[in-house]
Amino acid sequence: MANTNDPLLQPFKLRHLTLKNRVMSTSHACGLHDSGMPGDRYQAYHAEKAKGGIALTMFGGSSNVAPDSPSVFEQLYVGDNKIIPYLQQFSERVHSHGAALMCQITHLGRRGDAHSDNWLPTIAPSPLRERLHRSFPREMDAHDITRVIKAYGAAARRCKEGGLDGIETLAGAHLIGQFLSPETNHRTDSFGGSLENRCRFGLMVFEEIRRQVGDQFLVGFRYVVDEGPGTGHEVGGLNFEECVEIAHIFEAAGHIDFFNALYGRMDTERGLAVENMPTMASPLSPWLETVGAFKREVGLPVFHAARISDIATARRAIRDGFLDMVAMTRAHIADPHIVAKLTAGQEDRIRPCVGATHCQSQFRPHCLHNPATGREAALPHDIPRATVPSKKIVVVGGGPAGLEAARVSAERGHDVILFEAASQLGGQVLLGARGQWRQDLIGIVDWRVAELDRLGVEVRTNALAVPADVVAQHPDAVVIATGGTPDLDWIDGAAQCISVWDVLSGQAPLANSQADSEVIIYDGTGRHPALLAAEHLVLAGAKPTIVALDGQLAIETTSAERVMWRKRLYETGVSATFDQRLISVARRDNRLAAIFINELTGAMTERICDQIVVENGTMPARDVFDGLTSQSTNNGETNLDALLAGQPQPQTHNVAQTPSTAFELHRIGDAAASRNIHSAVLDALRLCAAF
Repeated sequence: MANTNDPLLQPFKLRHLTLKNRVMSTSHACGLHDSGMPGDRYQAYHAEKAKGGIALTMFGGSSNVAPDSPSVFEQLYVGDNKIIPYLQQFSERVHSHGAALMCQITHLGRRGDAHSDNWLPTIAPSPLRERLHRSFPREMDAHDITRVIKAYGAAARRCKEGGLDGIETLAGAHLIGQFLSPETNHRTDSFGGSLENRCRFGLMVFEEIRRQVGDQFLVGFRYVVDEGPGTGHEVGGLNFEECVEIAHIFEAAGHIDFFNALYGRMDTERGLAVENMPTMASPLSPWLETVGAFKREVGLPVFHAARISDIATARRAIRDGFLDMVAMTRAHIADPHIVAKLTAGQEDRIRPCVGATHCQSQFRPHCLHNPATGREAALPHDIPRATVPSKKIVVVGGGPAGLEAARVSAERGHDVILFEAASQLGGQVLLGARGQWRQDLIGIVDWRVAELDRLGVEVRTNALAVPADVVAQHPDAVVIATGGTPDLDWIDGAAQCISVWDVLSGQAPLANSQADSEVIIYDGTGRHPALLAAEHLVLAGAKPTIVALDGQLAIETTSAERVMWRKRLYETGVSATFDQRLISVARRDNRLAAIFINELTGAMTERICDQIVVENGTMPARDVFDGLTSQSTNNGETNLDALLAGQPQPQTHNVAQTPSTAFELHRIGDAAASRNIHSAVLDALRLCAAF
């Protein structure tokens, strides 16, 4: 049973609006728009959170109010009336579940790209370039200021006509924040210089918004409470005390109803990844204490989101008065039904956010281990029980693909047995979680293991299944999730090399048992493993060097992860060389000689070291699949049209089989091809939700 006294489940009165609990999701650019409009996919993504019990879902991260605020990360456009009917449909959909709905409106200012969208010059208080988006803005004149202020008001009015409960504007590195900060505002007129002058533009924006929407519409300010560490420029950003002083000025003007607090910068790679939207390299809720101190200084309600991904932290934030509403944005991408599970007394069933930032990448809003997020129209978050008679499902392999296949099949009501050759479930995730700042990955495994236990799935570890073991179960369907093995055979001299698996598992000692061994790590994928191995070897006392096939570091990881890896290599002193393809490895006396070819020039280079570690992805482990193919009804073929349509696989029949021994056979995850965790669990959900 749920604890009815749980601080998170108490209502909150925000002026005239009663929010049914203290949990919300902040606005973000989820990437599901239809030509800048929140169409069905966009709405379904937020409606799922409303269905899951959230009190307030905010949307439209960086929704543009004017044509010279470009769509550089797939934002909505609230700059004309075309959006109103979309908002009306959206509001009705979310309100039907008892949740409130708000939109963030903004002008990017210098944070845009002059070579995208409408190809207009970006504008800013002063002509100072933003490093992250790289535009050289034009300094705003009086006409620009008047035009943009009116655009903010008109955008807010459209949101009100669309039936929303409110809006917020964004300061930070966006236009209002660019006026506020002395680092980005060098004006000498009435909009620059003194703190009061730097507030003038923002105050005029809120005054115009309130003029157009009236008093019965909520208006908030997503506001940076401290711009964080020094920027390296002669003129620094805003510190905590200055941010509090500015907040008092905006409160006194009487046009805003709440602060939605941010910390740090978002106009540099480091600021975005380390401070503004911290990754799993950050501790949980890194800025909660600072935001709590800000709340004590102001009179308006305060909301906040920054890696508050677990219920214990969220509960503390409300119970101890740090926040009025706690925003679990990425946590709801991992599990949109957090509040429903909490209300039902099923807190232990909440799927954890592991902080991988997969949802902030070009794949957004897809979660690394919840493949239904962003695909609500096609894939279920709650797996429905099958309407067909129960089947016997055999899953071979206990990595993320196999665990998800077993979980989904059991939720469908089928009898499931899972074979895992190792002593522990988790597959390659067990190796990935050994990194110093990537340990939270293990939550992907732990949650699924707990779900299999709840569902009563029979799990056999230390069970290296062969085809006869599978057939002996008399299955109706077999899912092969055996993963892969390191791909080294293509190397001339492969016997002289070891894999990153050998390093991360501790199975390969340092060459010659010397702590200062010189090790070359060849990175042929641009994923995490080579970098994890480099970190591991540094901690063991070796001197690794990364030699990469790609032209940049960690090219297949998310942008935030690339920043963290670059930071980590600087900290550990690991050097990297790029555009090099490994050709051969040979032993020379007591050392190894590796030959590389430059991908751009064709020049050959020889490097001498004590050990060569190779990362080139995996090759599918095919033995069980190949041994069962001829015995299956479908010869191991998965019908892609049915898979993508969410339909059961066509019932084919291999003439060599009798109906009493018939089973369909499929392979998923790395057993099909070397990919990532999201691909593995997506394979499993798409296939098994139709069993």
